[in-house]
Amino acid sequence: MKQTKTLSAVSALAMLAMGSGAAQAAGTTSGTTISNSVSVAYQVGGVDQIPVTGSDSFTIDRKIALTIAETNSNTTYVSPGQVNVAVAFSVTNNSNTAIDIALSATQLSGGAAAHGGTDNFDVSNFALYKDVNGNGLYDAGTDTAISYADELAADSSIQVIAVGTIGLSQVTNDVAAVVLTGVAREAGSASSLGNVITATSGANTTAVDTVLADASGESGDVAYDGMHSDMDDFTVLAATLTIIKTSSVISDPVNNTNDPKIIPGAVVEQCIAVSNAADGASAESVTVTETVPGDTTPVLGSYGVYEETSVTGTGAAMTCSNDGTQDLSAASGNTVTGTLGSIAPGAAKGMRFRVTIQ
Repeated sequence: MKQTKTLSAVSALAMLAMGSGAAQAAGTTSGTTISNSVSVAYQVGGVDQIPVTGSDSFTIDRKIALTIAETNSNTTYVSPGQVNVAVAFSVTNNSNTAIDIALSATQLSGGAAAHGGTDNFDVSNFALYKDVNGNGLYDAGTDTAISYADELAADSSIQVIAVGTIGLSQVTNDVAAVVLTGVAREAGSASSLGNVITATSGANTTAVDTVLADASGESGDVAYDGMHSDMDDFTVLAATLTIIKTSSVISDPVNNTNDPKIIPGAVVEQCIAVSNAADGASAESVTVTETVPGDTTPVLGSYGVYEETSVTGTGAAMTCSNDGTQDLSAASGNTVTGTLGSIAPGAAKGMRFRVTIQ
């Protein structure tokens, strides 16, 4: 209870704050007792009298606040089939006391994602880990599964990652949005999640009261509810390949190369042109395999297969140019293979080989 003393003459007031809490961004530590004293000097008949003193003290209440924040200001680009992809968050205790923070990661079901686009798929094998080395990536054997931050001191943070696997069927610009939510819980018992922290109702008391001071977050998370949340997302960049195959007759046993026709004994050149869509990712280690029909035979010996030929034309008009790297060992029996290496977005490569009509 606050105590006061009324004096008839006041010449000066002096306030002295004393307490154990150090200056922090979160403020003075809850439970700290702040004491202050006042001294009033006066005279009677022109003679200085003994000063009159008074004092007061009060206890710092708890301000409970926490912040969940994505650590990357951009989306995380991923590829179809990629495993252990991660989005990273920081979890900060902005309270003026230690707390536990219960953590839950959820995936949106539709709606606007954090960095543009609309959520339209979920990652699989979804799990939450403490990012032990803080690199924003999942490191097996280093990062540990986590469901709450234990005994997190005032002004302290930890890093966590939400990890999953991208489905092979996802295409460029598919988006998976992730929301991480933290809920303030009572600290005090290590390795044990405390009870949910609630605000003290009514007027201020002489005990340590509790005020919820968190900001609003994502997905209906309002301010001053003892929790906070933030969103991040994965965006798929796939390689979208288009294959165009064309044939041209080179020679036949009757006409040779003068207006040849596709008759038994004719040599026909096959062109396989592979293009990659401009808005996706590079296609790597591109390998073409063809089993030629039983009524044709690959031309072996001095011709073989020409790999990584340049391609002219677009769409259905793509054809292989008369260049490339010759590979004399790329045909075995009726199977022809060719390696095209990497095909950048918007680029195309081809391979050509010849068969004889039986």
